[in-house]
Amino acid sequence: MPEITEDKLDLIIGVDIGGTNTAIGFVDNDNNILFESSFSTEPEKGAADFFNRLAIIINKELKKFENKYTLSGIGLAAPGVNYRSGTIESSVNLKWGYVNIIDLTKSHFDVPVVLLNDADAAALGEYYKGVAQGMKNFIVLTLGTGLGSGIFVEGHLLRGENGLAGELGHIIIEPEGRQCSCGRKGCLETYVSAGGIKRSVFHFLSVSNIESKLRNISYNELTSKKVYELALEHDKVALEVFYYTGKILGEALANIVTVFNPEAIILFGGLADADDLILTPTNFYFEKNLMSTNKGKVKILKSVLQNGRAAVLGACGFVIETIENNIINV
Repeated sequence: MPEITEDKLDLIIGVDIGGTNTAIGFVDNDNNILFESSFSTEPEKGAADFFNRLAIIINKELKKFENKYTLSGIGLAAPGVNYRSGTIESSVNLKWGYVNIIDLTKSHFDVPVVLLNDADAAALGEYYKGVAQGMKNFIVLTLGTGLGSGIFVEGHLLRGENGLAGELGHIIIEPEGRQCSCGRKGCLETYVSAGGIKRSVFHFLSVSNIESKLRNISYNELTSKKVYELALEHDKVALEVFYYTGKILGEALANIVTVFNPEAIILFGGLADADDLILTPTNFYFEKNLMSTNKGKVKILKSVLQNGRAAVLGACGFVIETIENNIINV
């Protein structure tokens, strides 16, 4: 084992736990990425199995850095978390039930471990290394399987009493509308997300006779990526679905601006990668529905950070902030 010297540098690990894939990043104290990778989450195997596999991967890679760096902390980003208690309590995608994932991580690593919501982590990542650098008031929307959000107010992440503030994906935009995984109906997430895109496709197919290649694809085989590809081929239903989705998003963002008055709204995730297909109607209906005092003053931006990287950087930054300020038990 190499001799430990006093001049070793700190190394922080960020982990973004998703329902399908998990991203890992090693960073230094300046949030420079030294290593990054990803692996399949396989949540159906349970939380203990996941953290066993995570520890194996981390320990293997740490050996490459042990001569120069010392592991100083681990930041975990995940959906459905209570950052104060260190638990996952209500994650639909992970289905682990009530699990203390800080304790699970500490069973493998004797370092400070912190936990935060994945969308909050993405917002922190944008603040440290993305398009939100220098901003005090902004909102990040993660448009993926669901719709997550992280909100900065006066330079601070809005967390709420139990770390659950900012669930913009679960504001109701259509009373008695689509059933949501949260148990309510008509949530924004059921319309603006990868799953929402699929549901909109089958709605449009059912109420029209428009010719579309989408009619040949079953619901289980359909993906938002396939809808995007057909939209690029000028499939009329695919184009209509993206326009409809952008309209709903733009109208919702106009309402959100009325509450938070941000400098910018940053879109992140797979759905944002549809670019003009969704951004053009989003911007149009956003400006159309803004209060006159806000018109032309709020930017809608697309994240420049790769998927997974924003949350990893944010989780690492949160470790550094937590250790420096001793704000929660780690």
